[in-house]
Amino acid sequence: MRNIFLVSPYHGGSHKSWAVGWQEHSQHAITLHTLPDRFWKWRMHGGAITLARRFLAQKAQPDLIVATDMLDLTTFLALTRRQTAHIPTAVYMHENQLTYPLPANGRTGPMRRQLGERDQHYAFINVASMLAADQVFFNSRYHLDSFFAALPNFLKHFPEYNELNAIQALHKKSQVLPVGINFARLKMAQPPKPGTKPLILWNQRWEYDKNPEAFFTALYAAAEAGQAFEVALCGQQYGKRPSIFNEAIARLGNRVVHVGHADLPTYRRLLWQADITISTAHHEFFGISLLEAIYCHTFPLLPNRLSYPELLPDSYHAHTLYQDETELAEKLIWALTHRDETRHLAAGLATAVSHYDWQQVSPLYDEKMVTLWQTYQAETRENQ
Repeated sequence: MRNIFLVSPYHGGSHKSWAVGWQEHSQHAITLHTLPDRFWKWRMHGGAITLARRFLAQKAQPDLIVATDMLDLTTFLALTRRQTAHIPTAVYMHENQLTYPLPANGRTGPMRRQLGERDQHYAFINVASMLAADQVFFNSRYHLDSFFAALPNFLKHFPEYNELNAIQALHKKSQVLPVGINFARLKMAQPPKPGTKPLILWNQRWEYDKNPEAFFTALYAAAEAGQAFEVALCGQQYGKRPSIFNEAIARLGNRVVHVGHADLPTYRRLLWQADITISTAHHEFFGISLLEAIYCHTFPLLPNRLSYPELLPDSYHAHTLYQDETELAEKLIWALTHRDETRHLAAGLATAVSHYDWQQVSPLYDEKMVTLWQTYQAETRENQ
């Protein structure tokens, strides 16, 4: 067993559930070093300084350090070099600031102060941290591939000494390590029976990158086609509710049976009650909320892009993946009118995605950490 320090400057949402889930299921001793999930830009700048100060105050000597992508690992290691110089490190890429999509309206979203232009500095923090780490883990193949597809042009943006030769070495030490999910918290002794009308679930963040406009367009098309259904709008909301939700709630009227972030008992009930869950996202590096719904026997309709194709077995793609908004509307109407078939498919999918449970994923994490430590020790001995 190894002592692992997991450093997470933006400890909330999926980052928090991932860290706590691994800690609870690992055979290693994992200590969390965290800061609250707010002011993300400042976390990427100042988080390393604060967490380095705390690390030094503890005078601890872990076997490994694993940092999330929100940490400036280079600064953290520089400030703690007397204690960390001989500790192997890894970075876990939940997301990255190079390929994260920007909103169409440059005055909204994370880069509004740059009027929609990507601030290259945050992407460079990611790149430098990855270069400093001994191992880099991405949460999906799509995430890894899309990052390395964009990296050459990003480095060419700089005038000289742009270190393009580093890409190959960086790619060599990068691999996919999927997110673990605590499916156990979603289990119910007696799941609720389906309602008389099909229930469509939105359980993603209420933000621009999840493209709620296309979601509601599909619902309007189903309503105009005379289909009966209800809608539950849950998921995490940051700040003011996007106006598209207010417009949709008014337009859909009494079809809407839930609005707002749901506590765990309510969320669990909605997952099991729902017939259909839909993603119209512009961005998805993994897809925890969709997998939670699928595990609870909710039939998914997902775009045939991003990380979604790799989450589901190929045999289900024809029924669950759509190419464009027209096909989404068609498949939604099919699902609403073929409840028995979608329930059968959903039951099979629930079994198919169960391997993302922490009970099965945690041993893989533990093995990766042992391999990292052993490789580091062997290389250190060779260089002495």
